[in-house]
Amino acid sequence: MDFLDPLLRGRLIKRYKRFMADVVLDSGETVTAHCANTGAMLGVQEADSEVWLSPARNPDRKLKFTWELIRIDDLLVGINAAHPNKIVAEAIESGKIAELNGYGTLRREVKYGKNSRIDILLSDSGKPDCYVEIKNVHLMRMPGRAEFPDSVSTRAAKHQRELAEMVKQGARAVTVYLCQREDCDSFTLAADIDPDYAAAVSAARVVGVESLCYACILTPEAITAGRRIEIDAEPPPEPRT
Repeated sequence: MDFLDPLLRGRLIKRYKRFMADVVLDSGETVTAHCANTGAMLGVQEADSEVWLSPARNPDRKLKFTWELIRIDDLLVGINAAHPNKIVAEAIESGKIAELNGYGTLRREVKYGKNSRIDILLSDSGKPDCYVEIKNVHLMRMPGRAEFPDSVSTRAAKHQRELAEMVKQGARAVTVYLCQREDCDSFTLAADIDPDYAAAVSAARVVGVESLCYACILTPEAITAGRRIEIDAEPPPEPRT
């Protein structure tokens, strides 16, 4: 996924109200950028960090910039949760995700389940449809180990139950965890943050819902899917009562 326009570099002042971030650009100008991320953003919102913003193409948009990247140590990390669907779709179409090769049709945002939309639906004659749910990952509390989620998400747990139902009906279902960072060697569920989601994933695995995790290659010009990451399949705790 190429950024449509050159990104602008600056320093993060603070993120607030979930969707807003104040940034001092290298030019000295202070701007408020849109933060396209509903999570807690643990570890990726430290003040004075180097950040990169994309300029809005719509002149009528209230916030003229979108926060895209943050530098953690020597590496860039993507924080825009609106990008993974496009990144994964491009990777599938170019054959970079070998586990999802062999489908002739790729559709996005297809209705299914109970008032839900699947991120990607893969279809081909002679094989079951493949429902692909994509999750944005940037949490890392232990060096080298990426985690999801970084906050409680009842919607994410609901999607796991719906994917399990699709498998029961004869379809294939896959959750792709896309790490918008390069410094991860393994992936695990953050069961201490959201035990209900971890339990939903565990139950979905039992009926055949698959999980994949891929890291990204990030530059101020583009974000692309990179290598596959090992998933820690250790059983999560039971959901809260």
